[in-house]
Amino acid sequence: MRAARAGKGTSLARSRWKRFKKNRRGYYSLILFLILFGLSLFAELLSNDTPLYIHYQGASYFPLLKMYPETTFGGIFETEADYRDPFILDRLHQKGNFVLFPPNPHSFNSINLNLDRPVPSPPSGENFLGTDDRGRDVLARLIYGFRLSVLFGAALTAVGTLLGIMAGSVQGFFGGKTDLVFQRFIELWGSMPELYLLIIFASIFKPSMLLLLILLSLFGWMGLSDYVRAEFLKGRNMEYVKAAKALGVNNFTIMYRHLLPNSMTPVITFLPFRMSGSILALTSLDFLGLGVPPSTPSLGELLAQGKANIDAWWLSLSTFVVLVGTLVLLIFIGEALREAFDPRK
Repeated sequence: MRAARAGKGTSLARSRWKRFKKNRRGYYSLILFLILFGLSLFAELLSNDTPLYIHYQGASYFPLLKMYPETTFGGIFETEADYRDPFILDRLHQKGNFVLFPPNPHSFNSINLNLDRPVPSPPSGENFLGTDDRGRDVLARLIYGFRLSVLFGAALTAVGTLLGIMAGSVQGFFGGKTDLVFQRFIELWGSMPELYLLIIFASIFKPSMLLLLILLSLFGWMGLSDYVRAEFLKGRNMEYVKAAKALGVNNFTIMYRHLLPNSMTPVITFLPFRMSGSILALTSLDFLGLGVPPSTPSLGELLAQGKANIDAWWLSLSTFVVLVGTLVLLIFIGEALREAFDPRK
């Protein structure tokens, strides 16, 4: 019986995957998003002011993995070598030596001190997308900021989804007074001024990703819990649930093994939309100055710089393309998932 159930589940998953692939827009959006996110995970290899590999005087060095003092390459200080220093670069490029930099030789926090024009400077051969108002490379900050936004969005989505499933399942399965109390609590909690709370906590505590994750998770579970609650309310009166109760199966097992798998359709189909909302929330808070610490690469911080420097069109335009492109890809993926999991099909 279990084998038959597993076979049926596998067949259903294959059918849904085929329907998802038929939606070319969502399918190729998923592939493109995974490629971009996968590349961003190796941001240190794509954009960094530290060489990937150095062959100096017959010895090999890997600065990304180990810190080398300046004296290693002919300097006079015992501190970490500055690979943007003209003296160090001249030593590394002498005959017989070899140095390999990433494709974009700038990190998100490295400042270009050799600019011949005021900052923010426009795109050039040295800074492909220009620099911000502190002389930092925009392309590097976009790569690192995209990775940070996606990881934060995924974490916030995971925490909010878990809390929403737990709250909705308890409400829907037990119903009655339990459901009534939870609904009144959600009404009260949902009326709390979230933005004001963020402003208050930002003024009390030091801004951090963990603080933002906790605060946004406190409010991010309520929308999903309604859908899970409705699915559990519908499923708790099914014959297979009544049979499990008659056999003495405990409530947790019924909820986890029988009701939850049949209630995952709205959860899965809403995941990309919830993730896009999480990314947009982080960007909005960073734009208002209530998000991550100032030195952290952030799409919202770049948008704020673009607003403060209207003439620096490359700041707003490049960040707009990355942000909107990410949200559009996630929306296309969500639409394809919704069609694939549509029970009418």
